[in-house]
Amino acid sequence: MAQSPSHKCNAISLLIIEDSEDDALLLAGCFRRADYKIDVRRVENADGTRQALLTGHWDAILSDHSMPGFNATAALELMQELQLDLPFIIVSGVIDEETAIAAMRAGAHDYLSKNHLDRLVPAVEREIREAKNRAERRTALSTIQENEARFRALVSNIPGMVFQLQRGGDGALHFLYVNEGATTLLALAPQEFIEDSSRFFNAIHPDDRESLDETISLSAENLTQANWDGRIRSADGTEKWINLRSAPRLVATGEVQWEGIVSNITQSKQTENELRESRAQLAELSSHLEAAKEEERERIARDIHDELGSTLVAIKFETSLLSSRLPDDPLQLRKRVRAIEGLIDEAINTAGRVARELRPGVLKDFGLAAAIECQADDFSQRVGLNCDTTGISHDVDPDEATSLALFRVFQEALTNVAKHAHATWAWIRLGLDGDAVTLEIADNGHGISAEDMNKPKSFGLRGIRERMLALGGSLELAGNAPQGTRVLLRAPYKPNETVRQEPTQ
Repeated sequence: MAQSPSHKCNAISLLIIEDSEDDALLLAGCFRRADYKIDVRRVENADGTRQALLTGHWDAILSDHSMPGFNATAALELMQELQLDLPFIIVSGVIDEETAIAAMRAGAHDYLSKNHLDRLVPAVEREIREAKNRAERRTALSTIQENEARFRALVSNIPGMVFQLQRGGDGALHFLYVNEGATTLLALAPQEFIEDSSRFFNAIHPDDRESLDETISLSAENLTQANWDGRIRSADGTEKWINLRSAPRLVATGEVQWEGIVSNITQSKQTENELRESRAQLAELSSHLEAAKEEERERIARDIHDELGSTLVAIKFETSLLSSRLPDDPLQLRKRVRAIEGLIDEAINTAGRVARELRPGVLKDFGLAAAIECQADDFSQRVGLNCDTTGISHDVDPDEATSLALFRVFQEALTNVAKHAHATWAWIRLGLDGDAVTLEIADNGHGISAEDMNKPKSFGLRGIRERMLALGGSLELAGNAPQGTRVLLRAPYKPNETVRQEPTQ
């Protein structure tokens, strides 16, 4: 039994193809009695039907089966020609079952006898609903097709292999979708991966396969994004670096499914390796330059000590001998000779200090602890900064390379204290911390922060950091309570194998 139309709609627009005006009024009356507000138009030939279909908006078409020069079949063909999908119901006085079935096969939605119009309104309401459903399905299908076209257009322009991967209940991985990027990346057609997913996973480099399996397992377990770098051999034999990035989700079957992309990162990996090699070569060059610089310093120090120092000593000896032979009366001359002797003593001391700073013999002969103490003492006398060296352990004796680097860093640190800290004292500690040798310099100056390392002209601090990195060590800057700076240097400890001399008292 039909529902009350007032619950669904109260207006309907009907096109009635009928040569009898009375019969058309009879059909329209059925809808008026059902409380419809009806908009109706009657036509009876092909031209009128075409014009009505082109200019009007109809909810349904009611057509007599046979009219002079026109019939329902021709009207149905005309509607289909205009690509309209409207409920088309044949209402005829006399129609045999075979003709009605043929009309239904041609596209008519129902047929009724004019003698039994009690089914007319429900039939029209039903077909209007069906027509609406068909229109919604067409719209949905069109939207799907547009989205599919948009998706394929986007995917075709992505530089990589876009994929959809699912893990089955047995743990096996299967590609559900692979785009054409697979051909460019791995020289295989997408269908080959879909038919046999192992072709992708078996091509992964053996050394990288375990990490890929772990990445996928963790992603499935925690439903977190998978992000993996590794090597793969494409079908043409070339080895490439790839990045696999995908997001997992649970599907209705409870299985995990990923959507993601595989990108070719070979070029970036090559650039990264070249950069790493370049840095290694730069570090090697820097180490070579430091070694060459130290050799040159040693030569200059040796020349100053052996040649200039001995020459100054000889000049002093000759001056003293000349002074002893001067007569007692010329006091002024004797004073000048003594002044010259004082200048020579000062030159000897300066030459010795410069030689020690260039290449301290005490570092080579007695080790790092003695060299730091000697340098601190010279610095204290020259600058007036009180240096406390009681925290230096003489049991710490690193190898020559570590000792030389730490000594140079110590020199630079003391210079920074004198130039920038405006401190009155410095405390030095040398010791061991596990497998590392540590050298600490603290002061009571203005203080410094780690950000100062990045200042444009902080070459001293950057030089210290680079020296420590070359050793495999580190530099730490911190505040020193209650004020000042604390510099902590740490490097791997390699004991020195050289037999040291006992320092003279």
